[in-house]
Amino acid sequence: MPNLMCFGDSNTHGTPPIVTRGVYARFDTATRWTCVAARALGPAWHLAEEGLPGRTAQYDDPVMGAHMNGRTGLRIALESHGPLDVMTLMLGTNDVKTRFATTPEMVAAGIAGLLDVAQSMEMQARHSGFKILLICPPPVVETGPIKVEFWGGAARSQALAPLLADLAQSRGVGFLDAGRVIEVSPVDGVHFDEAAHAKLGAAVAEAVAAL
Repeated sequence: MPNLMCFGDSNTHGTPPIVTRGVYARFDTATRWTCVAARALGPAWHLAEEGLPGRTAQYDDPVMGAHMNGRTGLRIALESHGPLDVMTLMLGTNDVKTRFATTPEMVAAGIAGLLDVAQSMEMQARHSGFKILLICPPPVVETGPIKVEFWGGAARSQALAPLLADLAQSRGVGFLDAGRVIEVSPVDGVHFDEAAHAKLGAAVAEAVAAL
């Protein structure tokens, strides 16, 4: 049975577009792109969902907590699940928040650090080797109830796709630019609606199969 782990933030978790700040919600398994992808790959596949709302590629969050740092979370996930055959990695959205004062290059560097962990001899040996699909999230739009957190983030996120495409090529991993498949919801400028989850799930399944 092939094992797929999807590692990411709220858009991997399945958080719907936010209407009211502080209200927790999650799309069901019929809707989440992770589950859509697993179903498209076939019944033999097992899915491990590792999406944490607020997760960054490299930063301890002064508001949400140090556990939002993906460097720690990825090691825990890789040591919790397995043996893996494929891992998808989609992070960077939260890294463009105003409070982190990043540049696109800094965000890409954070993703590179996660690839360092996933492609390390230790982790590859633990799982007898696994492939990686790096997904660039679609650019954020500064609108809706959480726009204050992403002031300046739209420009930073728009510059990520070519950087992450080059990074994926340099590391020999698969790449999918989600911004060519879907757009964020105009409700909050960050999260995906049901239709976007369906489209992204289908695209991820195709990209994983191509690995």
